[in-house]
Amino acid sequence: MRLPTHIALLCATGLLCATGLLWSVGAAATQPQAPVPALAPPEPPSLQPFVASYEAWYGGRPAGTATMQVSRDEGANRWRVDLTIRGNRGFAGIMGLNIEQSTVFDEANGVYRPLSQSTLRKAAVLFNRRVTGTYDWNASTAQWTGDIKKSRREPVPIRPGDMSGLLINLAVIRDAAPGRALAYRFVDGGRVRDYAYRVADQPEAITVAELNYEALRVERTNGGNDETIFWVASGVPTPVRILQREDGEDAIDLRLIEYQGAQ
Repeated sequence: MRLPTHIALLCATGLLCATGLLWSVGAAATQPQAPVPALAPPEPPSLQPFVASYEAWYGGRPAGTATMQVSRDEGANRWRVDLTIRGNRGFAGIMGLNIEQSTVFDEANGVYRPLSQSTLRKAAVLFNRRVTGTYDWNASTAQWTGDIKKSRREPVPIRPGDMSGLLINLAVIRDAAPGRALAYRFVDGGRVRDYAYRVADQPEAITVAELNYEALRVERTNGGNDETIFWVASGVPTPVRILQREDGEDAIDLRLIEYQGAQ
């Protein structure tokens, strides 16, 4: 996935507007001119496989590593997105906490439709918890089983456009544009929530793992005390940083080390 070149688009738009203004002033004494048509918004980038490696921080301290991967099953015309976090001592106060999340989905006309979802949490010998979910689009319901509260095991009504948490991450990368408001419906783990984000008006300079980026800050606006912030950079198929904050304090913080796109 590659984001459109926002700065180039703004410059091009500004140039056309300025040209149109000068033309109208010079031609005012002759005849009115037809308005210059507005530029159509760029097409969203097509989904492409990638593998990205992150440093995982917790509470402002190094806490492990993470990998985000998007892969395609050509035979079944399906995609899969995975996020794996390998923690060490200090991550969430537990030694060796590992989190594995995945969503299998299909894609058509820019719509990511989840088909199945799973989450596995492991912490040494302390616990091993797995939750799996299935999105039945024929019945318009989704349901989760495994180590999950009884209240979240009941079927959940779903509608077109609903996504898992990982798919919302991909949608944010795809949709981010300066000043844009983003809205998604989260259906994951037996829960349904509306997610709203606001994209910054301009890219900002950000340094991650000693690399410098010009990235758009995308911040959730309806999370209450739980904040999620993405930084997305043009040409990078994955967020350069993902920060989750709780009650005003940094919690999980993923910082991009490297990535590899489709070969």
